[in-house]
Amino acid sequence: MAHQAGGQRSAPRPVPDTPEAQAYLQDYTALLAAVPFPSVVLDHRWDVVATNTAFASLFGGVGPHPTAMPGDNFLRFVLFHPDASSVLGEHESRWCLPMLAHFAAAVERNGHDHGLQAIRRDIAQDPIMEAAYRQGLPHWIRAVGERAVEQDGAVRPVLHPDPRWGATDCRVVDETPRTLSEMGYTRLTLILRSARRPSPTPRRPGRARRATGHLSVVPSPEA
Repeated sequence: MAHQAGGQRSAPRPVPDTPEAQAYLQDYTALLAAVPFPSVVLDHRWDVVATNTAFASLFGGVGPHPTAMPGDNFLRFVLFHPDASSVLGEHESRWCLPMLAHFAAAVERNGHDHGLQAIRRDIAQDPIMEAAYRQGLPHWIRAVGERAVEQDGAVRPVLHPDPRWGATDCRVVDETPRTLSEMGYTRLTLILRSARRPSPTPRRPGRARRATGHLSVVPSPEA
């Protein structure tokens, strides 16, 4: 699934302006740097607050995009970046749909948030993605169960550019301490597994990528 998002990237959430909060975030960023697995701190809009080197290495091969870089807003990257499927294995069913489900829940909680509204408008610009969000998503959740939507503990495929990892799995672990949660932030770490998955079939040279979003796991309106 890929889509050229037309809206502007939401402005990063302001860092809490107390000296104690700033010092905590600075030290917490130093902690991230020591973690060997990809780790990221996100706000409630999925704007990226901090990452580590392992996170940058996992997504370092993706091309430029005006609104959906993984180091800017992780939800926009999953939904809208045309290179997302080159890193996130089984991209539609294992990454896009769970993220859409989390986004729908966030909209219910914070429907007036301007950043979430901007993402919602970009979803609405793509007819297939909009159909997935409105009709396909509830059907998918009923089919797979609520547990498949959860982030913490989910095992999802990744395609690491480092051949020492290659096509493998990661377990998504929510490592958010109370202090970080009180700031409105979430920390997720992708624990890469050593067990290798079969390499995906290489894309044929010259095959054009989809220019707009498409969810093959959700029937299109014509189906």
